[in-house]
Amino acid sequence: MSGGVDSSVTARLLANQDYDLSAIFMRNWDTRDESGTDKGCEWEKDWDDVQRVCKSLGIPCTMIDLSREYWNRIFQPALDVWESGSTPNPDVWCNREIKFGALLERLPVDPITGTSWFATGHYARKRWSPNGRPQLLSAKDQTKDQSYYLSSISEQGLARALFPLGEITKVEVRELARKYQLATAEKPESMGLCFVGERGKFSQFLSNRLVDSYLRPNPGPIIDSTMQKVIGQHEGLWTYTIGENAKVAGQPFKMFVSHKDPTKNAIYVVPSSNHQALLEHRVICKEWKWIWNDAPPATVFEPAGFRAAVKVRHRQDVQSCIAKTAHDGKLEIITDEPMRGVSLGQVAALWDGDWCLGCGVIAATSNSLLQPRHIVDGRVNPSQFAKKVNQFQKKRNTKSRGEGPPERSQLQKPSPGSWLFQDRKYQYEAPPLDKLDKLSKEKKYWE
Repeated sequence: MSGGVDSSVTARLLANQDYDLSAIFMRNWDTRDESGTDKGCEWEKDWDDVQRVCKSLGIPCTMIDLSREYWNRIFQPALDVWESGSTPNPDVWCNREIKFGALLERLPVDPITGTSWFATGHYARKRWSPNGRPQLLSAKDQTKDQSYYLSSISEQGLARALFPLGEITKVEVRELARKYQLATAEKPESMGLCFVGERGKFSQFLSNRLVDSYLRPNPGPIIDSTMQKVIGQHEGLWTYTIGENAKVAGQPFKMFVSHKDPTKNAIYVVPSSNHQALLEHRVICKEWKWIWNDAPPATVFEPAGFRAAVKVRHRQDVQSCIAKTAHDGKLEIITDEPMRGVSLGQVAALWDGDWCLGCGVIAATSNSLLQPRHIVDGRVNPSQFAKKVNQFQKKRNTKSRGEGPPERSQLQKPSPGSWLFQDRKYQYEAPPLDKLDKLSKEKKYWE
């Protein structure tokens, strides 16, 4: 139990059934470990709520301290990913490593059956396949579905899981909490990462700790990708995410983060939220984990791939896609429609209908494969832009002095990899996927 309304209603629903119940509260983080003071102990408020609810239900409750496991298995690895400029998802890995990992290892087992059930307040469902294996399903309430966060758990952990809220909606959960007069009935929903709590922006948490920073400031340039011009400065690659409004002062347009270059400690931005550099049709995933680890979809190994649905964020509609194994063993996902603002390090999860199959870490995207060639290595730079514009102006002036209007091909030539002059800016037009395939394999940009 977390001290929220969801786990409280879960406990109440199970208390109505023939279970020998005990409640577990996990302490994963304590701000006293950071500051050395007794201020800001958010977990204590939640622990008090858990005890109040359990007392009203007549069930015992216990607190288990997993803060060391959380630090070593989740937080420290995530820090390394943030520092590199990528975007990890600690909540996904917390479910695998902590809730369905370290916690399950500590739970008592029934002396007769040799196991125990583990119920949570997640909005997800489970069923058993005809061959007796557990399947993770999305929840009835699609607005609250949390199967994305559970997509990394093992089959062994899923087999022991119960999800009592999978068939009801959040509205119904609130109504049940009021009906049963639970102490948490009106408690606001908690949002975000457990270790940030109520302390404001995530980037401030990483760099403005009371005693010392988790990540020390590492200033670098913010570069307009369309003009290859430095327009600002960031304090660390982790302070921005792909697709975010960079809020660079003094710009005539809103600038959105398109990609990051860790080798130059640079963040690149584009002047439109729908810029081509923010739209992805293709991602390459590493460290892929199928929930049925020994039985992935057979067609995923075929050239045509496996038809599925994908998410790269919790609050994203599933996208129709083709998934197939790439030449180097990674999983390649190609979507029917573009996804906006995909970051390296994010978790991509796959579904077959409402059946969640597993997930992996995004290691490359279409745009990230192109960046080393066209932006990061400087092959297209301001001096080259100026030279091309001067040549264009000379041709246009020559035509205007009596040789007729310029041809359309001289004004705009939308061939793969070309730069289109529009108003005051250039916009990169990505090559088609077949040319990108050839380019990627030749240059081995996967790695």
